[in-house]
Amino acid sequence: MVAVSPQATWAVDQAAAEPLAPGDYSFSIKHSDRERSYLVHLPPQATGRKPLPVVLNFHGATSNGRQQEKYSGMDSAADRFGFIAVYPNGTGRLGLLTWNAGLCCAYAMFHRVDDVGFVRALVEDLSKRTAIDHTRIYATGISNGAMMSYRLAAEASDLIAAIAPVAGAMVLPDFSPTRPIAIMHIHSVDDPFADYHGGYGRSGKLGHQMGNPDVEKMLARWRAFDKCPDEPRVGPVLKGTPGTSDAGNSATQYVWGPCAERTEIVLWKLTGSGHVWPGAPQVRFLGRPTSLFDANQEIWDFFTKFSLPLND
Repeated sequence: MVAVSPQATWAVDQAAAEPLAPGDYSFSIKHSDRERSYLVHLPPQATGRKPLPVVLNFHGATSNGRQQEKYSGMDSAADRFGFIAVYPNGTGRLGLLTWNAGLCCAYAMFHRVDDVGFVRALVEDLSKRTAIDHTRIYATGISNGAMMSYRLAAEASDLIAAIAPVAGAMVLPDFSPTRPIAIMHIHSVDDPFADYHGGYGRSGKLGHQMGNPDVEKMLARWRAFDKCPDEPRVGPVLKGTPGTSDAGNSATQYVWGPCAERTEIVLWKLTGSGHVWPGAPQVRFLGRPTSLFDANQEIWDFFTKFSLPLND
């Protein structure tokens, strides 16, 4: 069997095309008779034909890619670390977009939208526009977007090297991954929307067939599949300084690994903060923010440890 390098894949994909310059772009593609779209931020390092890693960053329910780009602030991390940040748009009416993550959420779930297929088509389309490293494609997102990243881990592990869901758990009725995958989950026990211990939270049953699963029980299923150690390594433990905006907030890291195929599972268990992206500015209805750590930095540091094996 002959391994095809990312560089070789680029040469095939881009035989007659010039790569995009650094900057911001919006693209549309047709998939399953639907007009779909995604945003792309190309960092300054995208200056030639060298393939760059890709981070797919999925918005939450009733949001969109532009709002997730602004809220998460991931573009600045892409510029610092040299990866391509992609913000896909879900489907819906009146701009209230969702992802079909399994048993959530709303329009995309009710209409059985093939969002896994859309992501595959997006990656193929992106590879025709700029140089991407096919062994280093990652997924993250918040809330319903976090749920979507779990669906990709379970159903597209040939495409996705690792995931980092924030404030949303796996809601698939069937759990049948094809290979171990690295996961870093970030979630507050005081999240008012995606209940850490399982339940519907403030969002109620609208657009759900189930509430957010119990985070630790859900991760235990992945740990069993990934063949991780029973006991985690604990730490660091971060605590907010009295008199600051983080007073009363905490963040504790739990790491299970090494697991099968050198993967690992990480849980950042937060207290005091809400349904939020750590390090992001306050959005009042989401609950109390936290700046105990920068989610973008932590997510990228995690992703850098994992890549897919080269394809035949």
